[in-house]
Amino acid sequence: MQIWFHIDVNSAFLSWTALDLLNAGSHEDIREIPAIIGGDIHKRHGVVLAKSTSAKAFGIRTGEPVTDAYKKCPYLKNYPPNHHRYKAYSQKLMKLLGTYSPEIIQYSIDECFMRYILSEPAGDEQEIRRMSVSAAKEIKDRIRQELKFTVNIGISYNKLLAKMASDFEKPDKVHTLFPDEIRKKMWPLPAGELFMVGPSTADRLRLLGIKTIGDLACTDPEILTSHLKSHGKMIWEYANGIEGAEIDGRAKNENKGIGNMTTLSSDVSDKKEIFKILRELAEKVARRLRQSEVLAGLVCVEIKYYNFKSATHQTQLLTPSNGSSDLYQAACRLFEECWSGEPVRLLGIRTSKLCTAQEQQLNLFDMEKSEKMLKLDQALDAIRGRYGENAVVRGSRMKAEKLGWEQEIPDEDFNHMSRGKRHE
Repeated sequence: MQIWFHIDVNSAFLSWTALDLLNAGSHEDIREIPAIIGGDIHKRHGVVLAKSTSAKAFGIRTGEPVTDAYKKCPYLKNYPPNHHRYKAYSQKLMKLLGTYSPEIIQYSIDECFMRYILSEPAGDEQEIRRMSVSAAKEIKDRIRQELKFTVNIGISYNKLLAKMASDFEKPDKVHTLFPDEIRKKMWPLPAGELFMVGPSTADRLRLLGIKTIGDLACTDPEILTSHLKSHGKMIWEYANGIEGAEIDGRAKNENKGIGNMTTLSSDVSDKKEIFKILRELAEKVARRLRQSEVLAGLVCVEIKYYNFKSATHQTQLLTPSNGSSDLYQAACRLFEECWSGEPVRLLGIRTSKLCTAQEQQLNLFDMEKSEKMLKLDQALDAIRGRYGENAVVRGSRMKAEKLGWEQEIPDEDFNHMSRGKRHE
């Protein structure tokens, strides 16, 4: 019998920033006041990455624009993220957990799965459960005492239920969710609280009369499949506590996409200027794909308008590619297909369905074209790698830079915001 713990840091970015400030001599713990970790409001970019309990009381949500958060709480305090320091805190946590188990699977910078190893022979199943809860409380308390931040720990026989359990009441809690507890603890929750059920899926489920996880679990899976395809079958399994697919960090990393987003310092309505920005984004994303030695099979463009309304559009490439030109052409086509004509404040390009060159199938024409473009891209990569990012720039960039656009959110923040139950 395997026992899994899911360990999740409570408001990780905010907690770790609070510790840095306290260590630097601050007399105020930002975990105890209305505070957030987010972008620079004066540069018009950034979203709420983490919030304190006091900020949550004002209705502030993770992922919403910082400007909206200030409208809800004018005296809110905002602090920038420090990913270098966050990685250091994460490493300390993993090192401490490593003293309890040799099997630690990191799911994101602030959460992981850990297989519980019995420290002594146990009797029946209830005794094993009791010992696992006792061990989890010891780990939780040690993290609070030694590392000075708190975690929630969920416990079950599989990783799915352990992760669901860790999302119960917070902070600084230990919760179990064993199969015989599913009906009482998980089924009464709204369907949107289930892992891998995001807002759009929750809306579609409501149209089917499915309001709770219990409703979902008791629905005929064929009905769900007819409306949601394979995703419907997966969330039906999850609602019944069945971990039909691996949800650990390894599966997550294999499916990870690569992308870049940019917020403009002033709204832009000129399509030519927008295309120049898309070209720069495409080149950055393509360069990172080449550095990772992967090809993208799918390209997605995201637009956020002046009024914060959003639009996304995606397409599957006929031939997977990491070429700058291929990504740029796809991005321009996607933009034209979904742009409403309204002023744009944010643009993004993301890629997914990644594969290696060995997995790619090309016809003769594609091979010749791909080889020529690859040599050009590799030459530019070599120049920029040796002499800096701006060693070679397109003439169009000179004008684009006057618009003041710059990268907004790195991939690790997207992962932090979208992981778990809100990810689709």
